Amino acid sequence: MMVDPLLPTSREAIRQRVWADLRHVARPDSRFHWDFAEFITDYEGSEAGADCIQSLPAWHESDLMFITPDNNLEAVRRKAMEDGKRFVMSTYGIARGFLYIDPASLPPNSYGWAATLDGMDRFAKTVGLPDIAELGKFNLLVTGASAISTRGIRFGKGHGYFDLEWAMFSEARCLTDDPLVVCAGHDCQVIDIELVGSEFDTHVDLIVTPTRTIPIPKEYGHRPGRVVWERLEPGMVERIPPLQELRMLQEKSK
Repeated sequence: MMVDPLLPTSREAIRQRVWADLRHVARPDSRFHWDFAEFITDYEGSEAGADCIQSLPAWHESDLMFITPDNNLEAVRRKAMEDGKRFVMSTYGIARGFLYIDPASLPPNSYGWAATLDGMDRFAKTVGLPDIAELGKFNLLVTGASAISTRGIRFGKGHGYFDLEWAMFSEARCLTDDPLVVCAGHDCQVIDIELVGSEFDTHVDLIVTPTRTIPIPKEYGHRPGRVVWERLEPGMVERIPPLQELRMLQEKSK
């Protein structure tokens, strides 16, 4: 998606333009219908994007991956189970921590259901940050987005949950030395614009759409995250258990 340089380039303005284009290819959500401010939508061709992600070397090498609960990643979660890949998924708003799936513990005929958000609640095990550290380290993280710049800056609905997850994983040492961060989206969500990132943005290493794979130059790729406690919204620590766990881990390590 080329952005007219004369149009406003604030994140909210970009979201609104992308969401208008997304209406033509999106698959509605039964909870939120077309309210893209409340969920990351699935779209036509997401299965082709999932095939591309499945073919990545990082996928084949993965012992533990992280996949966000976005609608467009349901096929990715299913393929992970079919390939025997263990993965962790966050709950909505991270309010209930994280869910862990080991495909070896599930009957294969349940993979399709287990890949859905309702199925994850049914089949997955609830885990916290200390549990993830025991399970292993993420070498591959897959997320959706509202929009993604060709310089690797992705932003979601405006809540910053993936950025917070990345920061927590970085500080809790849940990442390998050089993990691959992949953002899956529709072609209309990719914007060719000089978007200035903030200190909280998680930069991605690869963009995957139904028709393209776009590697991000190394100088624009991911960097370690950090939780800036004083900048968190009021009440966020109280309603997100992993933040409480991270604080306790940090206090123990002093």
